[in-house]
Amino acid sequence: MIRLFLLFLLLALPRLSAQLPSDIYQSVLRVEVATQLPDYETPWNSGRFSGGIGSGFLIGKNKILTNAHVVSNARRILITIYGSPKKYPATVNFIAHDCDLALLSVDDFTDFEKFPVFEFGPVPSLESQVRVIGYPVGGERLSVTRGVVSRIDFQPYSHSRADSHLVVQIDAAINPGNSGGPVVQDGKVVGVAFQGLRQADNTGYIIPTPVIRRFLKDIEDGTYDPYADLGINEFPLHNPAMRQALNLPNDGKGVLITNVIPTSSSDGILQPGDILISLDGHPVDSAGMITIDGETVNLNEIVERKYAGDHLAVRFLRAGAWNDVDVTLKSLVQSRLYAISYEKKPRYLVFAGLVFQPLDTNLYAASKFENVTLRRFYADYVSKGLFQTHPDIVVLTRVESDPVTSQLGDFTGYVVSKINGTPVRDLAHANQLLHPPEVPEFFVIELFDAERPIIIPAAKIAEADERMKENGITQLVNLKD
Repeated sequence: MIRLFLLFLLLALPRLSAQLPSDIYQSVLRVEVATQLPDYETPWNSGRFSGGIGSGFLIGKNKILTNAHVVSNARRILITIYGSPKKYPATVNFIAHDCDLALLSVDDFTDFEKFPVFEFGPVPSLESQVRVIGYPVGGERLSVTRGVVSRIDFQPYSHSRADSHLVVQIDAAINPGNSGGPVVQDGKVVGVAFQGLRQADNTGYIIPTPVIRRFLKDIEDGTYDPYADLGINEFPLHNPAMRQALNLPNDGKGVLITNVIPTSSSDGILQPGDILISLDGHPVDSAGMITIDGETVNLNEIVERKYAGDHLAVRFLRAGAWNDVDVTLKSLVQSRLYAISYEKKPRYLVFAGLVFQPLDTNLYAASKFENVTLRRFYADYVSKGLFQTHPDIVVLTRVESDPVTSQLGDFTGYVVSKINGTPVRDLAHANQLLHPPEVPEFFVIELFDAERPIIIPAAKIAEADERMKENGITQLVNLKD
């Protein structure tokens, strides 16, 4: 009987060992975050507190990789090791909201010294199997699921709402808590789990290693720089009649450039009407796709893998003539207007009960503006270069209850045009115009599309501002993020 039992143990040992957690599981960490979310409707308030759980993993000595959305707006971060009740305070060293990645460190790395470190692998191929490791909802302990790579694509990253990068889709759900955890194949990390698809079951997305490596290389100099941008809008050229009108052969190559953003990398080099043929020698097809590493992806992927200051070889057709140019890439920081902001306090200005704020996506989402002109300013801000004359689009967002402003509620949601006849450039400029060295008898505030201007007697402003402070608005002006 004893011999039979020992024989059973020997036969079962490989299977039991496979079920035991690997040493590498110790390097997959639980990230507990307490956050404070800014209040864009009443910007003088500190905002509400919240919290959540995510995952992270060791990629070097005191280097923990996770998602930016896991630690955004963090007020406290605690790290937990697999199988241990101890919580380790952590700090965000670098954060990249445009590609949803962050690098953390713990205050005391002593207990982590002997843990193995994850290495990075290539982009996984279609139909290959991967493991997703992390701490998703549904329990406190580590979770491991398997999935098959079903798609490699260029898609939006939900964290910023404004950026698109390379993604890998797998047929395993990415649930809250999985975010920031490693996706492993053949013992190496091939991606970071970061978002799921609500409209479908068992569909998750991972950030692949080209995006991760770019982030890690970018921060080597001690700072993170936003992605470079080619600065064009393109239109597919599938239609044979359109191709014929443009004197193009029906060979499925090239896209039409419809807009070049002022001050962008391409400004002064490319023009609307040009036909983009190739980037760095990679042919651009009529859908705006190129082939890199055997995968067909959006043409912007070639720009994604470069940095500000790098050169991009561009071939295009203009009026039937071939042109080959080098474009020096740079970031288009003004496009961040369309991205959700984090780790920033809302800027605002309260003047006699009138509340002014600069337009951005946080404010746009919180206020649900209906004014057509405001919406047009928002839509055209980058594409038409409105930022050149309006670094801020200043909006009258609230009218606090006060005798001076009691009849002005209908003006909320309007863009400020002029103050005392001077066009308003940004919020700081508006503050200067509302607090001049020589105070006029009246302040005349003109709004785009408004039937009449707002007129505030200067003699009543001090009393109105004092009432605002008594009602809880202790700081009337905040011009810094």
